[in-house]
This record gives sequence, C-alpha cells and structure tokens, in this order.
Amino acid sequence: MKVKKSGGAGAAAAAAAAVVRTEEELGRKALIGPDDVLGLQRVTSDYLCTPEENVYKIDFTRFKIRDMESGTVLFEITKPAASEREHSDKKDIDPNAGRFVRYQFTPAFLRLRQVGATVEFTVGDKPINNFRMIERHYFRDQLLKSFDFEFGFCIPSSKNTCEHIYEFPQLSEDLIREMILHPYETQSDSFYFVDNKLVMHNKADYSYSGGP
Repeated sequence: MKVKKSGGAGAAAAAAAAVVRTEEELGRKALIGPDDVLGLQRVTSDYLCTPEENVYKIDFTRFKIRDMESGTVLFEITKPAASEREHSDKKDIDPNAGRFVRYQFTPAFLRLRQVGATVEFTVGDKPINNFRMIERHYFRDQLLKSFDFEFGFCIPSSKNTCEHIYEFPQLSEDLIREMILHPYETQSDSFYFVDNKLVMHNKADYSYSGGP
C-alpha cells in the first residue's frame, strides 16, 4: 500500500499563484486542468464533468478514515461488488450516485491534527499516468484547506490501495464553534485528473455536531 502526504511547498505555491476562476467560466471550457480548480474561491454548486468522462473506468470501492495519532477508525465504507451493482434496475440509478458523500463526525474531529484516508480503487483496461487529486474544503465561502495528492501510475485492470495523509490546519475557536453549530455548511470538492485533464468530480458535506 502506498502512503502519501499532501503536496508540499510546490503544491502550496501553485495554489497561491492560481488565477481566480468561477464555476461559470469553467463550465464553458472544453478541458479543465488542475490550475483551473485551484483558482476556485468557493465550493461548486454542480459537477464540472460527467460520469461518462471517466474513460479510465476508475472506481473507488473502499474508503476508510483514521486518526493517525490513536489509530482509531473514524469512518469506513465499502461499495457493493460491481456484479451486484450491474444487476440493479438501471432505470432507478441516479447518474450522480456514488459521487456525493455526507459525513457525520463529532466535534472532536475538528481538533485532530493528522488523519489518514485509505482508498481502494480499480481501473479499466487503459494505463493511467499522472493520476492526481485536488481536494478543496470550504466553510460557507471560506477556503479552509486545499489538499493535493499524486496517486502515481496505475497498470490496466488493476486494484490499487493508497493512504493519503491529511495535515489539518489549526482552526480558531470561533470558527470551530460556527462549524459545529451549522452542520453541512462545511463542504468539499474532490477533483481527479489524468494527464492534467479532469476526469472525475466528487462532492461531500460534513456535520461535526455528533448526530444526524
């Protein structure tokens, strides 16, 4: 299993130098690259690519979040096997199913310094070069943190496991209080690129109130 930390000084410099972009601008572009999403100043209201643009058939099958200090598993989900999904009634399938996750954590999550996110994924019959994820987290219209991870090369028809290490920023007590009091107003966009072309876009929102 590969263990990777978010991009260091180089990634931070790229994010700082990015030209400010709007979702409307990017919606008119034929090709969206990493610099485009690094220029976004708020969470997107819609997806910036369609499921059909995932021509590499990248399929995330398992996801686990753990506190790096204690090793405690905070969240874990496994998708049904592909064979089970294929047998479901296609008329009832939401085209965006699987692209959105709602997380429910306790207030203590906001005080964690380092979290490991293990992802397991399969790829189709094409090799994947320069597989990269940029994940941007917002509270309302405030950017909290931008993470940048490289997955590396994936051989065709392979199953892969990678753990990304998230270094969380230190939040003020006032901001923590607001994030706890306003569940699901903390949101994120996860953008996936192959050879600097956007091929997948997932979204999530978060509650830190300890309940549904």
